[in-house]
Amino acid sequence: MNSSFQIERFCHIRNHRISVNGEMLFETPETDFAAFIKASYKSLGLSYSKFFKMDNLSKLAFIAADILLKNETEKKIALVFSNRGSSLDTDRKHQESIENTADFYPSPAVFVYTLPNICLGEISIKHELHSENAFFIFDSFNPSELQAYCSSLLRTSNSEKVLCGWVDYDKGKYDAFLYVVAKNGIFAHTSEELTRLYQTI
Repeated sequence: MNSSFQIERFCHIRNHRISVNGEMLFETPETDFAAFIKASYKSLGLSYSKFFKMDNLSKLAFIAADILLKNETEKKIALVFSNRGSSLDTDRKHQESIENTADFYPSPAVFVYTLPNICLGEISIKHELHSENAFFIFDSFNPSELQAYCSSLLRTSNSEKVLCGWVDYDKGKYDAFLYVVAKNGIFAHTSEELTRLYQTI
């Protein structure tokens, strides 16, 4: 399906690298996710006290979103994310906290992140967004579904833009590809172009 919308910019985070529109923004030899994401946070000059309390999925999404939204003035931005495992990595930690606690009182700090859309809330709070949001679970990056949903959302809601894409974290493996869809942009908002951009880094 053809789209009248375009992609303004996109961001990748994978293989201890961060790129924007295909251009390298940050790279480190750190292969461990915790070390990599902390180095990214410092390198990008971020200052957000809640960041280090977040789960890994939220940290990954937060960094990618902040890169794309840091100079954004539009507030009517919908959020549409997807991944393959929901919040499974945090769910496991939550289960472990239950099993390892004598009184069976799990950590509320972990429990709060046992929904994948919590990362959408963290981004909305930071950037003061009040638009619609959704988090889909697919076996893999699904450009056709995301393209159709975002185009429909922009046509039928009061959203002026959509921050959309794939944010997946599980057992130290991570992959983020977020992009901003709007009326005007640099890249065509088609399934074919999304597939190409997803593979670009």
